[in-house]
Amino acid sequence: MNPKANSLFRQTTLQDDQASWLYQLLGEGQLLADLAFADVVIWAPAQEGKFVAVSHLRPSSAATLFYRDVVQSEIRPEWLSLVSAAYHSGKIVDSEGPETFEGTPTKVRAVPIRAKSKLRGVTQSDSVLAVLTRHANLSQSRIPSRQELTFNDCANDLFTMIAEGSFPDHDAPSAPPQGAPRASDGLIRLDEEGRATFASPNALSAFRRLGFSEELEGRHLAEATAGLLVGILVVDESLPLVLTGRAPWRTDIEAQGVTVTLRSIPLKRAGVRFGAIVLTRDVTQVRLREKQMITKDATIREIHHRVKNNLQTVASLLRIQSRRTHSDLAKEALGQAMRRVSAIALVHDTLSEGLSQSVDFDVVFDRVLMLVAEVASATNDVVRPRLEGSFGILPSEYATPLALVLTELVSNAVEHGLSARADGEVVIAAKRASDTLVVSVRDNGGGIPEGKTLDGLGTQIVRTLVQGELGGIIEWRSPAENGTEVILTIPLQYLHEKGKAADLPSV
Repeated sequence: MNPKANSLFRQTTLQDDQASWLYQLLGEGQLLADLAFADVVIWAPAQEGKFVAVSHLRPSSAATLFYRDVVQSEIRPEWLSLVSAAYHSGKIVDSEGPETFEGTPTKVRAVPIRAKSKLRGVTQSDSVLAVLTRHANLSQSRIPSRQELTFNDCANDLFTMIAEGSFPDHDAPSAPPQGAPRASDGLIRLDEEGRATFASPNALSAFRRLGFSEELEGRHLAEATAGLLVGILVVDESLPLVLTGRAPWRTDIEAQGVTVTLRSIPLKRAGVRFGAIVLTRDVTQVRLREKQMITKDATIREIHHRVKNNLQTVASLLRIQSRRTHSDLAKEALGQAMRRVSAIALVHDTLSEGLSQSVDFDVVFDRVLMLVAEVASATNDVVRPRLEGSFGILPSEYATPLALVLTELVSNAVEHGLSARADGEVVIAAKRASDTLVVSVRDNGGGIPEGKTLDGLGTQIVRTLVQGELGGIIEWRSPAENGTEVILTIPLQYLHEKGKAADLPSV
């Protein structure tokens, strides 16, 4: 993703690489706000020496100071001098004393944001690219708890790392947001040797559920965890590095039917590690749902795969039976049945390859045209089927009957409309709107004979599927020049009204 494409960054003067670094920091804003017990706002430089807010995170650990979001708004005059000083000096700047914001006493800290880059293998700090401000609410004066003091110390350490360009760590792998731990979920502070100097009550509770019954403080976290993994054969190789705070990684511990995710944030000063923060969260239910979804998806894919195999077996049996029969009429009927079964099998084959119950129908239809080529070769015709437009993404409830309908229409065009031509053409035009799909099948054959009634089995199948399954309209036309044109008008909301379809993307 290009962060500059985000509307948050369009008002700024940031370069693409600077915006990418800042975008990575935005993902850590909630952690900083919770640890600092304060609102955190990130200001990016704009034209004419101004600054614009690109992020605003409210703390979950304290009352917010800003009831109105400040994102995309210019900086207030009372903060401009503080932010400008941090931006130009590259140092953390605190307000001289408590300031009043909308009648509330506040304490403001401005932290310059640097990004680190590697040049010829050497890591170096770039110039200041933005400024982070911490707005602490001083209206609720009380004696801070030990947890609050520890959280504030962690926040100050991270602010120092931001000013040095060492947080966020560019070596940290991207992790899925599902189950990501927050400060309120549990926090353990480690010293340089990996010994726990503080453990929040929620962190202790998480380890209690894993089976650890002793105190964490004063213990090496790796040693305390080792006793929980007795008998477990497979352990994440990154676990020791996370438990000692040596790598900015994330891993899971599973014991006694409980899963706890751990995220390590090494603390550094001037490039030297002096401790770490380990965030914890009980993600048992999250991981259970993920396993259920994986199992469900695998089951659905396997069902589609088996249905496809069974349908292909039926098609093969019909092909064998067709070869053994001596009646031309019976051969034609068996061939038509074989193509109908194969068309349905194509949809199930496509569904078995992905996780979604929707399919790219253009891909399916390409394979349907291969069946048409098979029909043409059997009748010794030279047919050029051509697709114009796009069907887009369709749910399986649409895809299966539509594939069968188009197979029937295109096959009829080849077998009957073009039977008298040495060189025929079939054009399938698809036009997708937000609420309607219009498909036309047009050939350059002899057209429908005057007075002829379309009441064959294929026609009955097409009418039943279009009107009954798709809720659409079908129309046969004979253009003035030559050939036959069949127009299908399918409302894309029909299945929604029946309560059976998933959301349909518009094109």
